Amino acid sequence: MEADNNQVAREGIADGDARHAEKMRKKQTAQAKIMANKTREKGLLIVHTGKGKGKTSAALGMVVRAIGHGMKVGVVQFVKGAMKTGEKAVFDAFPDNVEFKPMGEGFTWDTQDRTRDIAAARAGWDEVKRMIADPSYHMVLADELNIVLRYDYLPVDEVVAVLTARDAMKHVIVTGRNAPDALIEVADLVTEMTMVKHPFRSGVKAQAGIEF
Repeated sequence: MEADNNQVAREGIADGDARHAEKMRKKQTAQAKIMANKTREKGLLIVHTGKGKGKTSAALGMVVRAIGHGMKVGVVQFVKGAMKTGEKAVFDAFPDNVEFKPMGEGFTWDTQDRTRDIAAARAGWDEVKRMIADPSYHMVLADELNIVLRYDYLPVDEVVAVLTARDAMKHVIVTGRNAPDALIEVADLVTEMTMVKHPFRSGVKAQAGIEF
């Protein structure tokens, strides 16, 4: 009886494996048909926004990926220049691939000087424009640009005009909460990070290696 039960079990496993294999073959065929039509290459305008954590982290992951392909990347940080970050220490080790420019002076509630904040935003944006115009850069990251747009430190129309007029093969990534509708409209890829839980709400401070 035990031998019969084992045989039934083996047959059941074999049938399950066969059904799974057939399902995966059909999925593979369907996926191949979808991919057959995806032949274009173009520079992407990518926006990471939303209240959840990970917008800059995801963008920096793309920078790492670009380095792995031997690409040159420009990174301008609009808010985080006032603090030392782990990413700057890493990317400084790749001077031929990454120009990393932290140009912010901290959050607006730290500076408490709108004129100074606008000047810092304009200086950072000038660097972004320079990198976008330079054909040697394959990718440009404007980190926290959405924040300065939200506070009207830069004209949204000007930013959108520059981004849409860039070289057809240049990738640009923009991060920060509250991405303006005009930017979302012209972007190729938009991801909204949704916060489900955050340790800050439990009294946990920003920590090295996680937030910076």
